[in-house]
Formats: sequence, structure tokens, C-alpha cells
Amino acid sequence: MIRLDAPWLEFDLGAPLQVLSWAPHGAGYQRTSRILWRQVRNADLPEGFDVGDWLRRELRTRGALGSVCMLTSRDVTAHHVSSAQVDGITAQAVATVGLSNAERVGHRVDRSGRDWNRDLAQELRARLGTINIALRLDAPLSQTGLLEGLSIAAQARTTAILEAGHILPDGAGRATGTGTDCIAIAAPEGANDYAGLHTAIGEAIGQAVLSAVSAGARDWQATIGQISGG
Repeated sequence: MIRLDAPWLEFDLGAPLQVLSWAPHGAGYQRTSRILWRQVRNADLPEGFDVGDWLRRELRTRGALGSVCMLTSRDVTAHHVSSAQVDGITAQAVATVGLSNAERVGHRVDRSGRDWNRDLAQELRARLGTINIALRLDAPLSQTGLLEGLSIAAQARTTAILEAGHILPDGAGRATGTGTDCIAIAAPEGANDYAGLHTAIGEAIGQAVLSAVSAGARDWQATIGQISGG
């Protein structure tokens, strides 16, 4: 179930599941029933701000400290949901997509000498968009299988952005993602180590994520992209 309560977006997984992500809150392997987005503005992140502590306090107030939570400056009302069924396996993806800080893998756009590793608040103030994806599977997976499933979701994200044809401003070619993308994948615990492209699980993941991110990219290009010029 998807709940919109701006500046929050919540993906209720229906039951506690294992979740793998590199989210700002709840990264790594976790067990939770909720994946959240928190929309932020420049005013939320003053110079020297401790973003991690602030986010924990926000989540505690919401009663969601045990969740996995991503941060975005993309309007959370502009989220896209897609489901896919393959051989009885269902994957549901939820994505928010912004491309203003797009990058191409193996290349970095010059962004005024910012140290992107030093100050999370500075990073978040600077970005005008990112790609955040949450994916729920009904097929049980081991931790190894969940890791492979995450790789398929990343492939689908990259394919969607390449097909969107977003061109980087310095002539480096088409974007493959943004500098602050995040993916969280959830599934019941099981013994299955395999979720690759030859499997029904991998096909379902790919279909759901590709559809959701493609729709989000089209939405951004038709609205924000027209204003920002890229």
C-alpha cells in the first residue's frame, strides 16, 4: 500500500520483510514493514546541519524509526508505481525521479568544486533531483538472492535513464543515473540465491522498475526539465 502524506511518502510492505538498501536511514540488510521517502528543501538543511540526527528525530516523531528511509528533493506527489507478474511472481516498484544532478557512469559533471563526500547537508542542498526506488517482491530470497535482485533493479534504472535520452551539459553523452540515486529491495526470507536475468524473479524486477523509472523520467522531462534546461 502506498500512502502519500507530503513531505512523506510511505510504501507499506504489508508485513516485516528483509530489505537491502544504501538508504540514509536503515542501510544494509534490515527487517522492516515500511520504506519511506522524506522530501527536503534547502530551508530544511542549513549550513553545518546534522542530517542523520535530524532524520532520526523526524522518524521518531512519525513512529517510524525502524523503517528504511530515503531523502529526496523531488516532489513526492510525483511518484510512479508499477507492478509486474511473471510465472506467478509479483514485483511492485515505486519510484521518484529527478534528473537535475544527472551523471554518466565513469564521469563526473563539474559541480563547482563541491566535496560530495564531506558534507551530506551540502550535497542535499545542492541537488535538485535524484532517483529513489523501492521494490517489493512476493518471492522468498536469501541475502545473496536479494543482492542479485538489487543489481537487476539497478540495471533497469540505468536502462530507463538511457532510453530517456537525458544529455549531460558538458558533452559527456547520455546520463545513466544521478549522483545520489538510492534503491531499496524487499522480499520474504528464503533459501533462493538466484534473481538474475534468466529467472522469473529477475524478469519481474526488471519490468516493474523499468516501467516506474521510465514514467518518472518522462514526467520530469515534461515539467521540471523544461524549466531547468537539463
